[in-house]
Amino acid sequence: MPLTPSQFHSADGVDDWRVLYYLVSAHFRTESLAQGVPLAAAVAALDTDPAPRVDLRQNGVTVTLTSRDVALARRISAAAAELGLTSDPSAVQVINVMTDALAIPEVLPFWCAVLGYRQIGDDFAGDPHGRGPGFDFQPMDVPRPQRNRIHIDIAVPHEQAEARVAAALAAGGHLVSDAHAPKWWTLADPEGNEACIATWRGRE
Repeated sequence: MPLTPSQFHSADGVDDWRVLYYLVSAHFRTESLAQGVPLAAAVAALDTDPAPRVDLRQNGVTVTLTSRDVALARRISAAAAELGLTSDPSAVQVINVMTDALAIPEVLPFWCAVLGYRQIGDDFAGDPHGRGPGFDFQPMDVPRPQRNRIHIDIAVPHEQAEARVAAALAAGGHLVSDAHAPKWWTLADPEGNEACIATWRGRE
């Protein structure tokens, strides 16, 4: 049985990592693209299935696991430590575009086609190249013309959530609901366009 988020975070040796929805992610800071290449190569050499997702940039390497694999997370952290790289948990996040739909089977193929995405399950469209945000579809029973039907979900490390909410409020947003916090907070910009800040808390 897969580990719960709280079980993963309570394990030893995973301080670099944060659960973001069903993913687990860590960011290791670098000062150049070349400095990050050895870590990317070390992750590739682990030869695991499924392979971790590696995002190599000038200022860091972000590694994402599609399962809460404590042993694999420890091995990657050890490889980073051997290379003298330190983690920055505040740099990880996952963004999904959430769409309310009356008939998901009719709407989802359109978004897969227009985005060049592939369908995953009955209600999700994912970028096969791992570049763009996921598109997640939520069923609704009746039209809601008074509300926008597309909003952004941002999953952040649990210890970053309240600061992210505070920054959004300071930037002119307002709190729509914190009824589900700390699982998620619903915010809106000055014109009412909504976004949710989400964490693994409440998903134990």
